[in-house]
Amino acid sequence: MTEQTYHADAQQKLDLMKKGAFLTTAFGGKVNTMVIGWGSIGYMWRLPIFTALVRQNRFTHGLLEKTGQFTVTFPTQDLPEALQICGTKSGRNMDKLAACGLTVAPARKIETPRLAVPGYHYECKVLYKTTMSAQDLDKAIKELWYEKEPGDYHTLYFGEILDSYQTH
Repeated sequence: MTEQTYHADAQQKLDLMKKGAFLTTAFGGKVNTMVIGWGSIGYMWRLPIFTALVRQNRFTHGLLEKTGQFTVTFPTQDLPEALQICGTKSGRNMDKLAACGLTVAPARKIETPRLAVPGYHYECKVLYKTTMSAQDLDKAIKELWYEKEPGDYHTLYFGEILDSYQTH
């Protein structure tokens, strides 16, 4: 494990997220991970922040609402089966981790585990959340990303990055 500042290799992390990163959360003994392709690494309130977007109808959304914690994993190895399963299936109906052969490891500063894969990892505590509204959203973005699921807008979770490191 290699310690890192949250912004070290930020461009590489964002490039990896374009291929698919994982957001993991847990509550009540249930661990769920989902694929994220959108997010932001930033600095707000004099704190390092990862902003994650999760649609309201996702199983992960319900867990995240209860726990207020999440980990983000930017894998540095190809995981096509895991990306396919975790990006298309719901944790309501199956154990996605078992289905794609992923395991978790304890996080160092929060209760939510991280994926046990080589990559960059953030451990985050939600400081603020807000749900997008149709009236405030650019028309072109709304048509492109929300037309198929009207009303199912993302909640933006602003998570303080409490720990940042790379596993090999």
